[in-house]
Amino acid sequence: MSRVGKKPVEIANGIDVSLNGTEIVVKKGNLEKRLETYGRVGVKIEDGKVKFAKIGEDRQSAAYWGTYRALFNNIMVGLDKGFTKSLEINGVGYRANIQGNTLVMQLGFSHDINFEIPAGVEIKVDKNIITVNGTDKQQVGQIAAKIREFRPPEPYKGKGIKYTDEVIIRKAGKSAGKKK
Repeated sequence: MSRVGKKPVEIANGIDVSLNGTEIVVKKGNLEKRLETYGRVGVKIEDGKVKFAKIGEDRQSAAYWGTYRALFNNIMVGLDKGFTKSLEINGVGYRANIQGNTLVMQLGFSHDINFEIPAGVEIKVDKNIITVNGTDKQQVGQIAAKIREFRPPEPYKGKGIKYTDEVIIRKAGKSAGKKK
């Protein structure tokens, strides 16, 4: 069984954390994030650290203990450093650029693909690399996945949109399987 919940989460400089009943409120400047625990875990703020405790000894209580600690840690890391996902565009004529609040991509279709950039997320394009930045880990990952979904990489030529750290296993074409 994992013991993720045992490790306290350090409160970074410039971030204010407060408890409002069963809700944890995290503020940095004008950004505010809230995490509702619904009374499933105990939360204490002491000595610049936030500690989580199990309410019961059952299996579900242990699961909530680690989950809420991980969710809170993601909020702290997001407000302190932020999260980033990088995507790479591969293919002849495939390109992307930013026009206002829209990511415009040419991906080999007869039309351009326009992707509206949601609030709270910043997207940058540098040659064939698309970088998605934001404070919410789930939102950054979801947006990167949606962008990749427009043209997933194919295994024969490697064309499409892939994560920069993703490895595409290439397949041999038809001619490789012929016998003479």
